[in-house]
Amino acid sequence: MSPKKHDQQQPQPKVRKVFTDRNGGVSTGAYGSFNLGDHVGDAPAAVAQNRQRLADVLGLAVERLVFMEQIHSPNVTEVTADHLTPGTSPIIEATDALITTLRGTALIVLTADCVPVLLSDEDAGVVAAVHAGRMGARNGILKRVIARMEDLGAVPSNIHALLGAAASGENYEVPKAMAADVESKLPGSATTTAKGTSGLDIRAGLTRQLLSLGVRSIDADPRCTIASENADRFFSYRREGTTGRQAGVVWMP
Repeated sequence: MSPKKHDQQQPQPKVRKVFTDRNGGVSTGAYGSFNLGDHVGDAPAAVAQNRQRLADVLGLAVERLVFMEQIHSPNVTEVTADHLTPGTSPIIEATDALITTLRGTALIVLTADCVPVLLSDEDAGVVAAVHAGRMGARNGILKRVIARMEDLGAVPSNIHALLGAAASGENYEVPKAMAADVESKLPGSATTTAKGTSGLDIRAGLTRQLLSLGVRSIDADPRCTIASENADRFFSYRREGTTGRQAGVVWMP
C-alpha cells in the first residue's frame, strides 16, 4: 500500500500554554511532589530538580524559565534579554505579571488558590502570565496587563485568555465587607458559597473584566483548588496552609 498523504508533520503552534499540577516531582511531605515554589519552605534542592524537570518537559533551557517574586500587587514587568542569566532561572522582583515578545522564553505564574491567567496575541507576538490574586485582581492588574500588551502591538480582539484552576465561588469564603469591596472594583466577583456564606469568584470577575476590555476568546479550567476532591491534584493554601505551588506557563516556541 502507498503511504497516506495526510501523514505530514503538523505545523507548530505559535504559542504554548501549560498548567502543571502537584504530581510528577521529587518534593516530599506537604510539598509532594511537583512543587515549583522556592518561597514556601520546601528543600531548595527539590525545587531546583522540579524546575529542571519542567524545563526538560517544555524543551527549554532552565534559564529561559522566568519566575516572579509575587507580592499580590498590580505591578507589570516586560521581560527582555537583559533579565536572562545563563545557568539559572531568573526571578523578577516585586511583580505579579510578566509580558514578553521574546521567543523561547517561558513566563511562569505560581499559584495555590489565586487565579493564574495566561494571555497571548499570536499575530502581534506578545504573551503574558498574570498572578491574579484577590488584591491584584481588585486593584486592576489585568487591565494594566492588557494595556501593556496593546503598547507592544496586541489587539484585544486578537488576545486569547486561559484561566487556570483556582479557588471557586462555592468554596472561597470571605467576610461580607471584603466581598463588597472586591465587587466594587471587580464587578461579578461577589457570590454566595455552597455553605450560604459570603464569597468570591475571582475567575468570574476576571472573565467579565476581560470581556469589557474587548477580549473575546476566553477559556477557563473550572476546577476548584480548595475542593477536597481535588486534593490529590492541586496545591491549596486555603485547604492546607503549608503547601507547594503549581505553575501556569506561556511561551512562544
